[in-house]
Amino acid sequence: MYSGPKVGVLALQGDVREHGAALSELGAHVVEVRTPEDLAGVDALVLPGGESTTMSLLLQSSGLFDPIADRLADGMPAFGTCAGMILLASEVVDGRPDQRSFAAIDIAVRRNAFGRQVDSFEAEVDVAGVGPVPAVFIRAPFVERAGAGVEVLAEVDGHPVVCRSGPVLVASFHPELSGDLRLHELFLGGWEI
Repeated sequence: MYSGPKVGVLALQGDVREHGAALSELGAHVVEVRTPEDLAGVDALVLPGGESTTMSLLLQSSGLFDPIADRLADGMPAFGTCAGMILLASEVVDGRPDQRSFAAIDIAVRRNAFGRQVDSFEAEVDVAGVGPVPAVFIRAPFVERAGAGVEVLAEVDGHPVVCRSGPVLVASFHPELSGDLRLHELFLGGWEI
């Protein structure tokens, strides 16, 4: 029935359904990940937008934080959008003191960097290797520092908003809300066997 890989979507909060629909349209077998058992059978994981502090707490209470950290350390491909970018970052510049992230990509991010909810906006972002994509920024972070092994694929106002390092791709906006599947394709194409 499915021709592509089994891709988990972290389903604790955020744009789970929208990411699932995009991935399904591209042929992936989508699994909503709510427990460590759900995670065990997936080839890759999408961490959606939402509220990063809340998601961090839910990762702890669900028992998912450590299993995801272990899988990421073993090279599991991951795609983080908005809050997912924050969770995958090595440093959260303005996070809560008890906020944990996975350090799966060597970037420092600033939460809500483009402003509050009322400052949300849409823009066309030119992504290297992809071209111009519609981008929905909602209380979006941006990258303040990208490590030596991180490829910056797109910037807005001089700040990186799409980065890749090995099998990890992050975007500060919500590609799942635009109807454009090219960033999901870029993610799947970056590691699919």
